[in-house]
Amino acid sequence: MVEIMIVIAIIGLLAVIAIPNFIKHRMYAQKQVCVQNLSKIESAKQQWGLENGKTDGDTPELTDICGASQYLKVEPTCPSGGSYRLNAIGAMATCSTTGHTL
Repeated sequence: MVEIMIVIAIIGLLAVIAIPNFIKHRMYAQKQVCVQNLSKIESAKQQWGLENGKTDGDTPELTDICGASQYLKVEPTCPSGGSYRLNAIGAMATCSTTGHTL
């Protein structure tokens, strides 16, 4: 009985150490994916602007850059549940999740 309690205590100790690190790394990975999505959105905005003769200050709609025949085949989504704002050409796209910036 004592041996089982020792094993359970060791497993509990390992869980206390591992779970916070897992959560930290998961949040870091979500941030990295979000930054990659923002970069793809920026590239699509620039291509849209060049091909359609747009200048700084012109804002694309999501349907202008996302779709089966557009620059992005599927609409990117933030893995943390945030939402993207395209902004005008010349201004970086943003995510509503704190810390997710390009």
